[in-house]
Amino acid sequence: MCLIVLAWRPGHDWPLLVAANRDEFYARPSRPLAEWEDAPGLYAGRDLEAGGTWLGVTAGDRFAALTNIRDPRQAPGSRSRGELVAGFLRGQLSPAEYLEQVAAAARAYSGFNLLVGNRDELHYLNAREGRPRPLAPGLYGLSNAALDTPWPKLQRSKAAFAECLDSPSAEALLELLADPEPASDADLPDTGVGLATERLLSSPFIASPTYGTRASTALLRRADGHQLLVERSFGPLGARLGEVRVEIRP
Repeated sequence: MCLIVLAWRPGHDWPLLVAANRDEFYARPSRPLAEWEDAPGLYAGRDLEAGGTWLGVTAGDRFAALTNIRDPRQAPGSRSRGELVAGFLRGQLSPAEYLEQVAAAARAYSGFNLLVGNRDELHYLNAREGRPRPLAPGLYGLSNAALDTPWPKLQRSKAAFAECLDSPSAEALLELLADPEPASDADLPDTGVGLATERLLSSPFIASPTYGTRASTALLRRADGHQLLVERSFGPLGARLGEVRVEIRP
């Protein structure tokens, strides 16, 4: 998952709204959003190479999502980052307890940002910082650096997301995720991957022959516990492959 914008507003009619793009090589096998057969009540897409996921919820009130930290100098982790999302969704630990556990084992994974929450709390861990922390109510964004790092695509996506908050809909969230406009060269970050790759990765929606946005997900959770997830999946060059809608009633 390489782009997440979310509104966390406990006590609000819509306490959690999320728009997220998962960017990955098209050749990596995955399964679209669905209830997991081996974990009833867990709803997420699934990475078929390592078994984890990038974003998911439970029929109770658990939520988790992940982005990678972009750094070509980092050593590969011995474990898959996708298991961090699945581990929280499958478990019973509170968000704070879970992230303390993850922080202690973070060296086993390549760099990551992890969000975990429930009805009452939302917590965040950046593997480089190593200090989990609760998030206050507000609007947040993640790409492949730390929380709210002002990369152009994140700033543009947050601004579009803010315009959806008064009357949120899955369609509006998915529309902002479909933005293919790259940043200008002068605004690009330098993460060590070269100018051509920085350009490719600078748009909210990425499309190329081999790598790009594989899934766009909108999550809308109401205060009564009703949840709507809509996931659109894509193939090489951004070809639309399908859409899945899941409603979870309290």
